[in-house]
Parts: sequence; structure tokens; C-alpha cells
Amino acid sequence: MRNDSKFYMPAEWARHERTLMEWPVKSSLIWPDNYGEVCRGYAETARAISAFEKVTMLVNEDTAAEAEALCGRDVDYLAIPHNDAWCRDNGPTFLLSREGGRAAVSWQFNAWGEKYAHYDLDNQVASRSASHYGVPVYESPIVLEGGSIHTDGAGTLLTTRECLLNKNRNPRLTQAEIEAEIKSVLGVSRIIWLNRGLYGDETDGHVDNVACFAAPGVILIQACRDRDDPNYEITGENLELLRSARDAAGRTPEIVEIPQPPARFYRDARLTLSYLNFYIVNGGVVLPVFGGDAADTDDEARGILQRAFPGRGIAAVDGMALIREGGNVHCITQQMPAACSSEERSGEKA
Repeated sequence: MRNDSKFYMPAEWARHERTLMEWPVKSSLIWPDNYGEVCRGYAETARAISAFEKVTMLVNEDTAAEAEALCGRDVDYLAIPHNDAWCRDNGPTFLLSREGGRAAVSWQFNAWGEKYAHYDLDNQVASRSASHYGVPVYESPIVLEGGSIHTDGAGTLLTTRECLLNKNRNPRLTQAEIEAEIKSVLGVSRIIWLNRGLYGDETDGHVDNVACFAAPGVILIQACRDRDDPNYEITGENLELLRSARDAAGRTPEIVEIPQPPARFYRDARLTLSYLNFYIVNGGVVLPVFGGDAADTDDEARGILQRAFPGRGIAAVDGMALIREGGNVHCITQQMPAACSSEERSGEKA
């Protein structure tokens, strides 16, 4: 799967066959005493997605019954052992070919720079789940999590230097070498590099908390307007980088800002709240909201996404049930694209 490959990574809004998720593992949680709340958050997200498309929940044998009890019979269950439950990061990155075939990439996974001790099972999730569906798998030699990349499906990819160039991922590789592998495997011709992700993000700056495509040539970005907040400098810098960027078609992207929700803390730690951690499904968008003092920005985010994705329903879920563990809706999901029309394969239909 090299430079002459006909495969490419489609945009998230391309039609899905299904969504993959992984059921939580209590021993992997930062706060194991919140296990019940975390499970309810996963179940709420799975049920919200299943109103739009098929959901397959990857389960460990000892939690399969628990998952089905909370998620219900509209969700499919597949026994694939895993250490943790962030399918965006350890799951397969699915590809389409220009002729409509499919493939998948299994990146190397090292628990976000070996922040957690056990990840051997997680490093096999991508290949095992893709193979279950008969999708051929390419094993990439580089460490990369799915939350660190976002594509428009038309040749442009967003990422951050803070994550992909972090020495806890690929210390022996240069930016040029990492970029060459990504371009070759994912079929992109232009990578837009932001410098940093949100303050305190333990993923070392995943892009899916700070910026994403809404369509080719249109980028959503979370903006902080409080000068005393560390994210003010970070998001301001990202805005400047995007204003001078060009995509694969040579366009300067249209930038749509989404407000940052008010700061929240849990046990003295700043939580990485982001409306950008939404997930696009067939006919809809699943959006984490935070309530309380975030009610106004929750409503503003809903309105912005409704305008960005006209014709799609906005399904809000409780983002607080997930964020204490460091991620949200986008982090726990992974799309499997369906065989699709030539219009969809072109990346021009949002």
C-alpha cells in the first residue's frame, strides 16, 4: 500500500456501514470508582448512534453481558479482547479504493506514549476487528492514534506537531518521514500541521479536540476568548496557521469557530472539554454537551453544527460522563465506511 495505491481515507461524513466501539475496562480507568457512570456514557453514545446506523460493540468476555444489558439489542456485540476502550485510537483506520473496495490500516499503538502499562491487546484490536469483517489489513510501522488525524476525503489531512512529532511516539523518525508514510498510506497530498492541541490533553494534543473538517475547504475550530486561559494562546496560534494554510486543492480554508465551553475541573485537574469531539454518523451528528454553566455554549455549538451540517440531526449526549477519563464521543468511536457512490468517493459530498 505505497504511493501508487488507489486507496484513500474517506471523510467521516462519507456513508458508514457501521460504527465500532469498545466496552470500558474498569482496571484501565483513571478513576475506577466512576466505572458505572463511564459505562452509562458509553451506552448512551451507542444508543444515540444506533438511531442512525449499525453499532458493533467490541467486548471482553467478562463484560459482554453487562454491555448488552446497558446498550440493548439494537447494538451488535463482537468478542475481541482489549485493555482499554478508545476505539478511535486503537481501532482500524478504514480506507476505500477508487473502485469501491476497502482496506484498513493497523497503526502501532503504544498507549499514548506508554502512559499506561498494558496495551498489548489494544495493539491487536485494529487487525482483529478489520479481519473479522473480511477487510484486508496493512500494518503500518509507525505509532499513530486515530484521534491525531482528520481528513476531508479529498487529499487534505489535519494533525498536530505536539502529538505526531512527540518523542514518545516515533523518536527515530523525522517529520518528513512520518509525513511520507501518512501520505502514502492514506492517499493524501497535503498535510496541514497545527502546533498544539488543547491545554492539559493527556493525548499530547490530538487534533480531534481542536479542529476538523466540515467539508472540503471548510474547517471547524474551537476558539478560546479568555486571555487568561492557556487555550487562548493555543487556539489563537491554530487560527493563524489555518488562515495561512492551503489545502490539496490550493484553497485557503473557510474557518468556522465554535466557542470553548467554560473550564471544568475534576479532583484538581483541568478537563479537556471540547465540542469538536463530536462524531458524524449517517444523517446525523452526535455532540457531547456539558450542561450547567456551559448551557449557553452548548446551545451555540448545536446551532453552529446544524448550520455546518444541514440536513443532519444533532443528537446531544452527556459529555461529562466520558470526559473525566480524558476523552469523549469521537474518541470512543471508529467509522467503517460503506461501499459508496463515485460522488461520495470524490470527497465532494458532505
